[in-house]
Amino acid sequence: MRLLVVSQVFWPENFRINDLVAALVERGHEVTVLTGHPNYPSGNVFPEYLAEPQEFASYRGAEVVRVPMLPRGQGAARLMLNYASFVAGGSIVGAWRLRGREFDAIFVYQPSPISSALPANLIGALKGVPVVLWTLDLWPETLRAVGVVKSPALLGAVGVLVSFIYRNCALVLGQSRAFESNVARYAGSADRFRYFPQWSEQIFAGDLSSVEPAEEMRPFAGKFNVLFAGNIGEAQDFPAILDAAERLRSRDDVRWLVVGDGRAAGWLREEIARRGLGAQVHLLGRHAVERMPAFFRGADALLVSLRADPVFSLTIPGKVQAYLASGMPLLGMLDGEGARVIEDSGAGFTCAAGDGAALAALVERLAALPPAEREAMGARGRDYSRAEFDRERLLAQLEEWLREVSAGPA
Repeated sequence: MRLLVVSQVFWPENFRINDLVAALVERGHEVTVLTGHPNYPSGNVFPEYLAEPQEFASYRGAEVVRVPMLPRGQGAARLMLNYASFVAGGSIVGAWRLRGREFDAIFVYQPSPISSALPANLIGALKGVPVVLWTLDLWPETLRAVGVVKSPALLGAVGVLVSFIYRNCALVLGQSRAFESNVARYAGSADRFRYFPQWSEQIFAGDLSSVEPAEEMRPFAGKFNVLFAGNIGEAQDFPAILDAAERLRSRDDVRWLVVGDGRAAGWLREEIARRGLGAQVHLLGRHAVERMPAFFRGADALLVSLRADPVFSLTIPGKVQAYLASGMPLLGMLDGEGARVIEDSGAGFTCAAGDGAALAALVERLAALPPAEREAMGARGRDYSRAEFDRERLLAQLEEWLREVSAGPA
């Protein structure tokens, strides 16, 4: 098939869409990616891209078409301009640069924002091509949950936008089964909804026992290391994580390690200093996804957290799949679907979102287990990942859906 992938974020930014595009090319499809200039999560365009943009015009056999876009920068106003500029750049420059090109289907990757689907809707309408949207983040509910938008009128307007986008898609894929009712509300029915979970990158599929721990983890050898990997943002509820760290301050054998970056990283750094947790909590910076197995190898438990909010209870954080596939024990401070997956897998312990005291108790409980029991938990997680989130099976299902819509009426 000739596929157009529309995604505001793409390589060299670190998102699962990179793996999906590479897989589609490997399966024999002709793939073109419409995206912006790489600037996530720092908010500044990557220096290596600025130095040699031509080096980023193709990825693993896929052509990459980049459109003008204002970098994220800092602050909510700048972020909104970033979102709007991709809509404008994708709809105008993108549509122009793709003129005369034929596609069988358009696939949209939507972690956030929902507006990133608008260029796909326009190009699909112009070319008479069906659009398939993969939503990983429910708008406008997420905007309300993290406090970005508080005005009921503005949230209602975003809801109208969501409805417009969903109704102009042939299919809306949700990363959690719990997304179905939300999608049905805005799409008018559940007919076009399909469950399509995330999977772990292939680098996590092997046996980590043969991987050398990352050099950055060596100072913490011999400690019980709780590792958080990923985005540092409002949704991840770091205040509650720090509450747990404070409760275990007297335990010299416990360390909290954070690998990643995000909009709340500056606040987190300052809060660690303010609370006097510099000996307990360590920020190890952002690293390429290819290095994550080495960081996981130096940990004793992998932590996932989300704020207490109904919309987050519907979500399965993408890191859960990577954690499970790695064969490491999990600690979850979250509600709903994410907690259910961890509990069903038998790969770790969970507590309610926002409950730092309970998280501290879980860390002590896990640390007290014999190593063999922790290894068994990790093995159960790996088995569950292979059964529920198998990459090849999910890709085959996606291909089937894309063929179905491309064969039907536009």
